[in-house]
Amino acid sequence: MRRPFSLRVPGAVLALVLGASGAVACTGDDGKPDIVVTTNILGDVVTRLVGDTAEVRVLMKPNADPHSFGISAREAGEVENADLVVANGLGLEEGLGSILDSARGEGVEVLEVGELVDPLDYTAGADNGADNGADSAGAAKDPHFWTDPARMVEATGIIEEKLTDELDGDEADRVREAAASYRSELEQLDAEVAELLGSVPEDNRKLVTNHHVFGYLADRFNYRVIGAVIPGGTTLASPSAADLRDLSTTIRDNHVPAVFADSSQPQRLAEVLAQEAGVDVEVVALFSESLTEPDGEAGNYIDMQRTNAERIADALMPR
Repeated sequence: MRRPFSLRVPGAVLALVLGASGAVACTGDDGKPDIVVTTNILGDVVTRLVGDTAEVRVLMKPNADPHSFGISAREAGEVENADLVVANGLGLEEGLGSILDSARGEGVEVLEVGELVDPLDYTAGADNGADNGADSAGAAKDPHFWTDPARMVEATGIIEEKLTDELDGDEADRVREAAASYRSELEQLDAEVAELLGSVPEDNRKLVTNHHVFGYLADRFNYRVIGAVIPGGTTLASPSAADLRDLSTTIRDNHVPAVFADSSQPQRLAEVLAQEAGVDVEVVALFSESLTEPDGEAGNYIDMQRTNAERIADALMPR
């Protein structure tokens, strides 16, 4: 029987179990609790909050696709033996569903952040008429909430609450202090992104992407997602010839100057679309679903969002 993620231990046992680190039973070799995070975007947030109060293991490698990445048997074992798993949820980690279910069956607490940040439905309003992943009742939720920095402020609070509910004393205070500092940085980021994206004239705020990933950004900053090369909210779908023809018409009719493709995906489809449209369409790489290596252009969430906003604004400004 697994012990739930908890750092509350009777005082008489505290020194024996925690040592200097303040961690619980079901911990790593260094005595600290093990937290496993599925995506590298949330991994960056969790790492900023916990500091050295816990051991954080991030499953998704830099420049990976969250929809299709897999993990090794050893990593699956780490998930099932974690003290806490932090996941995006809402179907994003398509290759990890059974592993997360198995972990829950072993008594591991799995925090799916996306379900708790007022998730948006996939809208059916893409101008090219492509199926974007929502059924007729609008039941499918969009997992890409991180494209709205304000929701990442909310996500930080959700993760902070989970951690501090289970931590005692100095460890909880350290997480609260780190979370307050990080929220301040996110709020500054939100203001910077709002200024950058707000500088684009309203008539130019039209997004065509490699798949439907910017619904939250569009909702937050008054943009329109008018189409996607790959229909749906996953990179695992494929466009038909009719999809490409319809989207090409949308690009021409709306005078779209750029198609935005995720940096972790081959740009071949976006380039084919640009040629099919018969207009001069720039293909702009964005870091929409994955961080890069730490020394890259999107080595952390804040740099990722700032870089994306700069590239979107530059590509859509009138020439």
